[in-house]
Amino acid sequence: MTTQTRLFLTAGKIEAGRVFALLERAFEEDGLPISSSEIDEDREIFEVSVYTFEPDEIEARMRDALGSDMFGLELQREQVPDIDWVAHSLEGLKPVRAGRFFVHGSHDRDKRRINDLAIEIDAGQAFGTGHHGTTSGCLDMIGEVIRRDHPQNALDLGTGSAVLAIGIAKLAPIPVLATDIDPVAVAVARENVVKNGVAARVKTETATGFHHPAMRLAAPFDLIVANILARPLMQLAPEMRRHLAYGGSLILSGILDSQREKVLAAYRIQGLFHQKTLHREGWVTLHLKSRATY
Repeated sequence: MTTQTRLFLTAGKIEAGRVFALLERAFEEDGLPISSSEIDEDREIFEVSVYTFEPDEIEARMRDALGSDMFGLELQREQVPDIDWVAHSLEGLKPVRAGRFFVHGSHDRDKRRINDLAIEIDAGQAFGTGHHGTTSGCLDMIGEVIRRDHPQNALDLGTGSAVLAIGIAKLAPIPVLATDIDPVAVAVARENVVKNGVAARVKTETATGFHHPAMRLAAPFDLIVANILARPLMQLAPEMRRHLAYGGSLILSGILDSQREKVLAAYRIQGLFHQKTLHREGWVTLHLKSRATY
């Protein structure tokens, strides 16, 4: 497991607030964890931290964001222990319902109801357990789109734990291609696909963006789901358009409320137009469709 680094500055309350705001703006599209915590209540002293696996690059960007003098503060580093923080943080979390979907760990199988579309995902090394607002928003949107549009094939781009691919396959008897840039995530996704009984419908592949032979064989897709981050979503807009079938749907998430308009603008240029937005915990899930012009 790669060691994570905490880059942090110590400051008074007002300065810490300014530092946090500048860093939040600088890294809003990167998805890096940023925190501000009070370490001395009597003196009102705070630590503002950024967590990263690329400390040299992020330190340089922090200095750019805060100015060369860094508010006169000392930037410090601390190695974060190699703990599986995903598993650690999800211990004891309750199951999640999103539409007909019921996302749960193996210890909560007894809570499933007769009509649930149950998705069993245990805490592990890949993102996506249903607890995050982006994942539950995608599941809700998937349910709406499949009921209305009846897609014949689907792509889950940046699949993580494969929770969305599994959800699609459980709701509709269609082939689903699930890809991720991280081979560890793909291995976890493959295990989850088998465990959830949809291996006959879901194919998992390690791929960067749309660069994989499996994409060319399966495209065009009636439904593409991508729960990643705003910046890569905007960069991928032209490829999304090329791989989307006539009249097909895009479901996009991993987008902060403040990033919604920029993402929509990037897709509008490609002839993909907004249908609906779901808001969850400061994040949005977007549904877009292609206009019949080609």
